[in-house]
Amino acid sequence: MQDQNTPVIEVRDLHKAYGSLEVLKGVSLAAPRGHTIALIGSSGSGKSTLLRCCNLLEDSQQGDIIFMGEKVRWKGEGPNRHPADRDQLVRIRTNLCMVFQQFNLWSHMTILQNVMEAPITVQKRDRAEVEQAARRYLEKVGIGDKADAYPAQLSGGQQQRAAIARALCMEPMAILFDEPTSALDPELQQEVVRVIKALAEEHRTMIIVTHGMRLAADVADHVIFLHQGRIEEEGPPDQVFGNPQTERLRQFLSASGAA
Repeated sequence: MQDQNTPVIEVRDLHKAYGSLEVLKGVSLAAPRGHTIALIGSSGSGKSTLLRCCNLLEDSQQGDIIFMGEKVRWKGEGPNRHPADRDQLVRIRTNLCMVFQQFNLWSHMTILQNVMEAPITVQKRDRAEVEQAARRYLEKVGIGDKADAYPAQLSGGQQQRAAIARALCMEPMAILFDEPTSALDPELQQEVVRVIKALAEEHRTMIIVTHGMRLAADVADHVIFLHQGRIEEEGPPDQVFGNPQTERLRQFLSASGAA
């Protein structure tokens, strides 16, 4: 029986490089069930790469990735390392759903069809049950009236909320957000922020990569500041934002207008 204290996703001493460019230099983190982890840092610090490694969209070269206490099994070493068990890979990806910066909705499908597609084709769930769940999640994110519209007919904020509904419809163990508001203008950002805050209040497990310091401060239980591929500082948001311990974090917050 699974221990309730087992993190949904954990990485230990993770290394990732693209050729000679080392992007992650031994990063460790854990996302406990019901907690929100915010990853902050300047562009190029490794935040999005770390998120994509967690979801196995990118292959890391060294270190452990552990999903619900189960280590990812690998074959090969270093740059030739890849997941060894396809069933495990699919199981992890469907339980760690990504919400991307650019929505990634299928333009030829209605919003409802977009939300229903993966639960039906990947999880092989009953169509009627999935449709009921999809409509419920579209209502939850405030666009229930857009079910029959196509992505091009929606604003950016509405499209991102549809992408969140699509993730929720997979009934994942955690949702991974990669800069969910950065492609939106400030007014539309607030639509998405409200949805993310509501999910945090429900104690959904989330990891959020964001340049929005206010979002990180408002929703995160734990904030991790990445700098040049390493964790420079981490802690609860009131400590990270209110009493930064390192000069690099102080400089970053000052440049971000958060200090």
